Amino acid sequence: MISLRPIGYVVGLLVLALGAAMLLPALIDLPTEAGASGTFALSSVVTMMAGLTLILSCANSRTRGLDIRQTFLLTVACWLSLPIFGAIPLWTGPVPVSYTDAFFEAMSGLTTTGSTIYSDLDQLSRGTLLWRALLQWMGGVGIIVFALAFLPMLKVGGMQLFRSEAFDTFGKILPRAAEIAGSISGIYLVLTLACALSYGAAGMGLFDAITHAMTTVATGGFANYNNSFAAFTPAAEYMAAIFMILASLPFVRYIQLVAGAHQPLFHDSQIRAFLAILAGAVLVLALWQTAVSEQPTEPAFRKALFNATSIMTGTGYASANYNLWGSFPVAVIFLIGLIGGCAGSTCCSVKVFRFQLLFAALVSQIRQLHSPSGVFRPRYEGRTVADDVMSSVVAFFVMFMLTLGVVTAILGLMGLDMITALSGAATAVANIGPGLGPEIGPAGNFAGLPDQAKWVLAMAMLIGRLELMSVYVLFTVAFWRG
Repeated sequence: MISLRPIGYVVGLLVLALGAAMLLPALIDLPTEAGASGTFALSSVVTMMAGLTLILSCANSRTRGLDIRQTFLLTVACWLSLPIFGAIPLWTGPVPVSYTDAFFEAMSGLTTTGSTIYSDLDQLSRGTLLWRALLQWMGGVGIIVFALAFLPMLKVGGMQLFRSEAFDTFGKILPRAAEIAGSISGIYLVLTLACALSYGAAGMGLFDAITHAMTTVATGGFANYNNSFAAFTPAAEYMAAIFMILASLPFVRYIQLVAGAHQPLFHDSQIRAFLAILAGAVLVLALWQTAVSEQPTEPAFRKALFNATSIMTGTGYASANYNLWGSFPVAVIFLIGLIGGCAGSTCCSVKVFRFQLLFAALVSQIRQLHSPSGVFRPRYEGRTVADDVMSSVVAFFVMFMLTLGVVTAILGLMGLDMITALSGAATAVANIGPGLGPEIGPAGNFAGLPDQAKWVLAMAMLIGRLELMSVYVLFTVAFWRG
C-alpha cells in the first residue's frame, strides 16, 4: 500500500507557497479601484489555509526519501493541485470567466504552454497579468527541477541518459531535489533579471519588462497585449529571441559553466543540433518571405527568427500572423514545434536529444542490414546507448503519437474542424501555445472552444509536460500492486 501522507505534505508546502505568491498581484492592484486586489487577497487566504491543512494533517509522515511510486504520484499531484488553486483568483476576478476557463488558463500557465482563453488582455488588471506571468515563471523553474532531479531516476523517455550529469537522486529524492533547486533557482533568477534589463533597454516599460522576462525565461509565452510582441519594438523581438534560446539550453550546462567548466556547454551535441535546426528553419522562413511575399530582408529575417524561435522553444509568443505566410511556412512552423529544445531546460515538446537517439538507432539498423554479421550499437556523444534508454525513447515516441492521435480524435468528435483539432492537440501535448487556423492561431485564442474541449486540452497539457509516462504509469495495475 502506497503511503500518501508524505505526498500530501509536499503538495501542502507547494500550495502554501502558491497562496503566498498571490499576495504579490494583490499588492500590485491595491492602488487601483478597478483592480483585483481583494480577489487575490481572499484567494491567497483560501489557498494558504488549504496548504496548511494538508501540511498539518500529514506532518507526522515527513520523510527524507520517497520511493519510485510515491515520486510518480507526487509529480502528478503537484501539477494537478496547483492549477486547481491557481485558477481561483482568475475565476473570481473582476473580468468574469468560468472555472473551466480559469483552470485552463492556470494549467496553461503552470505547464508553460501559453494558450489563453482571454480575448482582450487590455481589460485585465496589472495584478492579473502579473499572476499569469508568475504562474509561468514558477512552472518554468519547477519543470527544470523535475527534469533534472526526478526524470533521470524514473527512467522516463530516455532521461536516464542524463542521470550521471544531472545528479544521482535515487533513495534521497527530496533533499537532492532541494539542492538542485537551489542551484537552478540562482541561474534562473539571473537570466530573468538580465532579460528584464534587456527589455527595458529595448523600450519596454518596467512592468512589461518584468512580466515578459518571466514568461520568456520560462518559455511560456503569456503576453500583456492582444497582439503579443507586435506591440513592442524590433529590438525587443531580437532580445526575446536570444533569451528564448538561452532558456532552451540544458540548465545543468549553466551550473557547470558557473563552476568553471565551459567545455560541456560548447561541446554538447544536443545544443549544436538544436541551434542547427533552428537556424535552418529561420533561414528557410526568411528566404520564403523575401522570395514569395517580397518582404524586405530585415523584417523578414526578424519575423522568421522571432516566430520560429518562439514555436520551436514552445514559448508561444507571436509578432506576426504566420498563418498568412502560406501553407509551406505553416508546415515548417508546425514541424519544428514538435521538435522542441533541449532536455533539462524550460523547453517542451519531444526534445532534440530523442530525435538524435532515434536517428542513431536507424543508422545502426541500416548498417546492420548491410553487414548482418557486424555488431552495431547506437551511440550518443561517443558513448554506446544502453538498451533501456533506447526502449524508453521508442516508447515515448509511440505514446506521443498515440496521445496526439487520440486527443485529435476526441476534439474532432466535439465538432472541431481538422486543423483546429490537430493543431490544438499538438499545441497541448507539446506545450507550444498557439495552434493553427483562424480560431486558435497566433491571432486567436481558445475562448470559443467547448468547455469539454478545454478540459481535454488542459489534461493533455499536463500529460505532455510530465513526459507522458509519468502520468500513464498511474493507470497500470502493476503500479498499484507493486
